[in-house]
Amino acid sequence: MGVAREAVEVVGELAARFPGLELTVQPTADEIPTLWIAAERAREVIAHLKTEAAMTYPMLYDLTAIDERERSHREGQPASDFTVVYHLLSLEHNRDVRLKVALLGETPTLPTITGVFPAAAWYEREVWDLFGVGFDGLPVRPRLLMPPWWEGHPLRKESTGRGTERGRLTMSSERAAEWQEMLAFRPEDWGLEELAADPEVMFLNVGPQHGGTHGVVHIAVGLRSEEIVSCVVQIGYHHRAAEKMGERQTWHTFIPYTDRVDYLGGVVNNLAYLMSAERLAGLEVPERAQVIRVMLSELYRINSHLLFYGTFAQDIGALSPVFYMFSDRERIHDITTAITGARMHPGWFRLGGVADDLPDGWQELIRDLIDYLTPRLDEYDALVLGSRITRARTKGIGALDTATAIEWGVTGPNLRAGGLEWDFRKKRPYSGYERFEFEVPIADGGDSYDRVWVRSQEIRQSLRIIAQCLEQMPDGPIKSHQPLAAPPIKEPGTMHHIETLIDHFLGVSWGPVIPPGEACLGIEATKGNNGYYLVSDGTESAYRSRIRSPSFPHLQVLPLMAEHLMVPDLITILGSIDFVMADVDR
Repeated sequence: MGVAREAVEVVGELAARFPGLELTVQPTADEIPTLWIAAERAREVIAHLKTEAAMTYPMLYDLTAIDERERSHREGQPASDFTVVYHLLSLEHNRDVRLKVALLGETPTLPTITGVFPAAAWYEREVWDLFGVGFDGLPVRPRLLMPPWWEGHPLRKESTGRGTERGRLTMSSERAAEWQEMLAFRPEDWGLEELAADPEVMFLNVGPQHGGTHGVVHIAVGLRSEEIVSCVVQIGYHHRAAEKMGERQTWHTFIPYTDRVDYLGGVVNNLAYLMSAERLAGLEVPERAQVIRVMLSELYRINSHLLFYGTFAQDIGALSPVFYMFSDRERIHDITTAITGARMHPGWFRLGGVADDLPDGWQELIRDLIDYLTPRLDEYDALVLGSRITRARTKGIGALDTATAIEWGVTGPNLRAGGLEWDFRKKRPYSGYERFEFEVPIADGGDSYDRVWVRSQEIRQSLRIIAQCLEQMPDGPIKSHQPLAAPPIKEPGTMHHIETLIDHFLGVSWGPVIPPGEACLGIEATKGNNGYYLVSDGTESAYRSRIRSPSFPHLQVLPLMAEHLMVPDLITILGSIDFVMADVDR
């Protein structure tokens, strides 16, 4: 791991702009320029990098923290009990920078950067909620993912990782009533005292259980007459401690848990996690395994987009499309079942490759799907996008221009709907995507209609990629032969001889010990850019497993998109964003 050339450039510029600024450069496995800065200088440095630097970084890609107190391998890093990590991204220049702030003590604080990046609000609330690191000046600080009665901060190392370690929960009627009262929406908790005092304003609760929210989320909508004047989104109902489980499970056994994050993305979730883990382990994935990964990922992208397409039509009043598209999804499930043995949650990718080779007859299954689905898409576009009702409900609704989308960390189809041709598969090819010919569909209005149109066209491009996988599938191994990191290939007789069975059992159930280091490699997931920021301390499990999910920033921008519209428009926007609550809450 060396110091990237980009890091030298950033250090030189910051040293010239801020005389006396102490900077520590940290080499990382992903080669993203990683700089340590003092807490009191963080805000001004971040503001400079966003708008004034020679090469600006206008997107806050991620903001998280690390509990360093039990970490052994921190060579060359400043002393720190808790570290706050800022990941900035420049789409224009296709470059990243990672800033780290070292904090000491049990309840450390540092200044908020919400005045620089408004998207930081949820990220900072999350860090406070899960780590107990405070941000001075943060406008609102209720718990984000944990319920209001929760004691402690669960991503601290002393917090338990299993429910069985917490003791038995008893729910008396008094406690139930107390907790229910704590869940009530109070406008003053959100700085909405003036609206609460306005006799013409009514607050309407949408969710947490509402068909139009596509998951368990609560949206408190402030209405003046029928106009939306405020919108408070409360998440966390679907929080399942995925990042905590990433620290508890071994590198290998965490793979199936990733399926449940974007539970419509299937193996795409595996790929986001494995790319970072493989970079830390120094694994090279064989060519055949890479193409198989691409083919399966695009199948799941189609599956996710078809579900979005059908349920969006249902949201705005068209019932037939969802039945047609769900039937077509079953055709894809038949293929994924034949290849992986599972439908939605295969957990089939492995460190260094895939679990098994393709079965006999897979080519006919893929060829039949392409021949069937290609003309079928024209029917769907005529049925949904060609409908005058669809156009009336979606055109100009929830428009998000490119600059605003970047400001709020929006990626994927929602970003491309505004006209920016940014796709990780093209800009930062991974798993061999550079060998495939496909286009990146973009629109120019950024409204709800454009978000649907972009995804409808992406299905066609995914079919195009799958067709090339069919024709260009190389021969060769399907897993890296690196016994220290990749799970062993199951040799003949494994299930019959105790010696080979023990070797296989240890290699799979315990898994590898990955060298110390840090890496975050992003991919183009079904909902947008997904990446796992993994920190290894040289053990069989991740020391920190941060999931940068696309749905999290996408849902945060909802109040901005819905302002001055009406409740039916809110449902349209929610459907067009294409989020999954498990991807938001993790």
